[in-house]
Amino acid sequence: MNLPNLKSLEDILGYRFQNQTLLETALTHRSCLSQSSDIETYERLEFLGDAILEMLISTYLFDKYPDKMEGYLTSARSAIVRTESLSKISIQNHFNDFIRMSKGEETSGGRKNSSILEDVIESLMGALYQDGGLPAAKNFFEKFILPNAVDIIALNQLKDAKSLLQEKVQSRGLPSPVYQTLSETGLDHNKTFEIAVLIDQKTLGTGQGKNKQEAEQKAATAALKTLSLPK
Repeated sequence: MNLPNLKSLEDILGYRFQNQTLLETALTHRSCLSQSSDIETYERLEFLGDAILEMLISTYLFDKYPDKMEGYLTSARSAIVRTESLSKISIQNHFNDFIRMSKGEETSGGRKNSSILEDVIESLMGALYQDGGLPAAKNFFEKFILPNAVDIIALNQLKDAKSLLQEKVQSRGLPSPVYQTLSETGLDHNKTFEIAVLIDQKTLGTGQGKNKQEAEQKAATAALKTLSLPK
């Protein structure tokens, strides 16, 4: 449960914390509570960082695309801050190496859990805001979030798998996808969901995830591959 050398993380961030406790808290997963109830987890900082991230990306999109309407801006923002986008940033920059979690959580794949990786991006933004104000949070946004955002928009990756699947089945005159939970296993803080997506009462894909949203997206991705296969 010990934290690695946070100076290395500060080097990656390009920022030195005045209050090191904020950085430690931003990296502490709730599984650590099983070992000490005195530990503060990242959840409050995540709440704050989520709001800051939404404000910064909304402002960026509003200023960058004055000719785009609300619908486009909303879709772009959703694509940029969705779980798979933020978790990718965590892995690319090795933020996941610095997360403090229980041995059990780590053994079960916690460092690759996309929900946790997303949470840490947001908690780091919250910690930076608390320590250095909006300029510190904005620097993080511009260094780590914005390059990914530019790629998502340039490649027109605004729609997630569930939205793409919905469009595809509608274009073929098929009924809307139905998502069905096949199983739910594990402790409350470490659940794994398996979900199937059915179209016209036929299972076209299944997916597993640490929450239902992640499992549904993976099931939809599998279904899109199935629909693309030659008949």
